[in-house]
Amino acid sequence: MNTIQIAVAGKGGGGKTTFAALAIRELVAAGRGPVLAVDADANANLGEVLGLAVEETIADILAELAEDRRSRPGGMSKAEYLNFRMYQALAESPDVDLLVMGGPEGPGCYCYVNNLLRGFIEQKARDYPFLVMDNEAGLEHLSRRTTRQVDLLFVVSEATVRGVRSAGRIHGLTERLDLGIGRSYLVVNRVRDGALGALEAEIGETGLEVAGWLPYDPAVESWDLRGRPLVQLPDDSPVVAAVREIIKRTVLGVKGATGTAPASGKTE
Repeated sequence: MNTIQIAVAGKGGGGKTTFAALAIRELVAAGRGPVLAVDADANANLGEVLGLAVEETIADILAELAEDRRSRPGGMSKAEYLNFRMYQALAESPDVDLLVMGGPEGPGCYCYVNNLLRGFIEQKARDYPFLVMDNEAGLEHLSRRTTRQVDLLFVVSEATVRGVRSAGRIHGLTERLDLGIGRSYLVVNRVRDGALGALEAEIGETGLEVAGWLPYDPAVESWDLRGRPLVQLPDDSPVVAAVREIIKRTVLGVKGATGTAPASGKTE
């Protein structure tokens, strides 16, 4: 299957997880599921906004192996066992499957976890028309090359000068690292009246093509406050409508993005 890979990046608190979740919602609504969602943020909350219960993360599995060497069955290599356990860690639903990276329990780097994640994703993504990855806030995931060889990168920024400048730095780093990203877009979030005009010059400096903007929507804060999954926002929600238009224009028009899933929904 020709999988379209989408990554979402941005400064912490800018709304990248909200955008990732609503983008997944629109892909499913357009009949382009099932979608493989990957939460590569150590502060994982994509499952909450998707309404999926996550029982285990990749970091949990690694911690288990580190604490109890007997947990690996005899005859299985460490790589084979980790691959098996990552399949078990998928939070599954009819239209969306979610893999959560999680965070380390103690000091250390993510290098080994990232290598595992990349290899597993490359293998597993073949079962899905679309993969959507919600990346860690900031620039670390890019410098570690977690985000590479993706078709579309959406850099999400709140409607502030600092946010837009941060988006520009992310774009600059992706170009310097030559990550093989097909197209990169800017999405400006929580836009109030007059904000885009005031930010026009800063947005131009980012070098990013503007995919669209998301209006400030008090329903998002209200639903977050009550812990309700944002993918259940009503169809006429302003932010839902804005994401729908962005996905129609930038994703569903990509060559190969109109492919359908197998009759069973997933390949075996």
